[in-house]
Amino acid sequence: MAASPTRAPRILLRSSWQTENIGDIAHTPGVLSMLQQYLPEAEITLWPSSVDNGVREMLLSHFPKLKIASRDSEELKHVFDECDFLLHGSGPTIVAERDLLRWRESTGKPYGIYGITFSAKESTSTSARSDSALARSVDVLSQAKFVYFRDSTSLALAKSLGAESPVMEFGPDGAFACDLRDPERADTFLANYGLEPNKFLCCIPRLRYTPYWLVKENAKYNLQKHARNEEMKEHDHAPLRESIVEVVRQTDLKVLICPEDSTQMAVGKEMLYDKLPADVRSRVVWRPDYWLTAEAVSVYVQSAGLFGNEMHSPILCIGHGVPAIVCRFPEQTSKGFMWNDIGLSDWLFDHDSPEDQQNIVPRVLDMAKHPEAAKAKAAKARAFVMQRMKSSMEVLRQELLG
Repeated sequence: MAASPTRAPRILLRSSWQTENIGDIAHTPGVLSMLQQYLPEAEITLWPSSVDNGVREMLLSHFPKLKIASRDSEELKHVFDECDFLLHGSGPTIVAERDLLRWRESTGKPYGIYGITFSAKESTSTSARSDSALARSVDVLSQAKFVYFRDSTSLALAKSLGAESPVMEFGPDGAFACDLRDPERADTFLANYGLEPNKFLCCIPRLRYTPYWLVKENAKYNLQKHARNEEMKEHDHAPLRESIVEVVRQTDLKVLICPEDSTQMAVGKEMLYDKLPADVRSRVVWRPDYWLTAEAVSVYVQSAGLFGNEMHSPILCIGHGVPAIVCRFPEQTSKGFMWNDIGLSDWLFDHDSPEDQQNIVPRVLDMAKHPEAAKAKAAKARAFVMQRMKSSMEVLRQELLG
């Protein structure tokens, strides 16, 4: 269904899932950047779940023409009437599945899904979804004009379950295109802690399950998840800690331990910084507070690379040609396998593989000691990602404009 030729196309972007994680924040500005580049004439309305904690202001400062809808039912009805196409942004699953159904049933207008992971499990646990829930998801996928999966594992699963959207392909997480910047805040932080451009690596800690009950008012404490975190936290951080030690002792680089979500400052201090030998700790910086995506990106682009247990900080790095190593575990979704899809398989490690764990330290050291080769590798991956993004945006353009 193409937009009217007498006016600009209007896209409703369903995104902005939460603000406690700079990666979840990055999905939205990444997709907005792509739309701005490839569909500059389009009018964009964001339908968010959350834009608190300064995120609304950050988005509007970078995208002043952006409209942000409230969750008021009357306003949403007006937005539904006005918009031509609903685009579901990147996420760990079809996050807003029920909203896609609502859009489809109330408007009959088309929708597309961009850069998601798809799983037969619940997004927040390891329990399997019911047959009816899976069938509903397959129907939502099949009725979409296009579905881009951010990892080939998800794409293969969707096809095996019978999803039949006209376009079902690998499409990068929208956060790769995130170019939010806050150079003043970043430069002040780096200067205060004695970190010089290209003279430090970033390291991101992470527990098996994010303890959102520590930072979200309505999140319930989960004894089982907490126990699993406690059981595995030394196992999952020992290789990162050893990497920090070897980088500091074998190179002239410093290391910045920094968070991707608002629970990780404490994890980084407990599991990494406090356990370092004194001679190493003197050249390691622990960031004590959370930051927003714009400041984080502005720091990452001045680093020599990043390694750790998270996914979206590496995505933000590769999106700017900065080397990034990903360590993962099964409690996460299959999103980490996107590193295989973009040519970075030797920068992807599974903590539950003894062989992989043994290779983390030498691979981090290799990245640190051979910066030009590492940057060339990151640049090649970035070029592939950007080409896929351009191709996917052309599909959206054809859908909107015919």
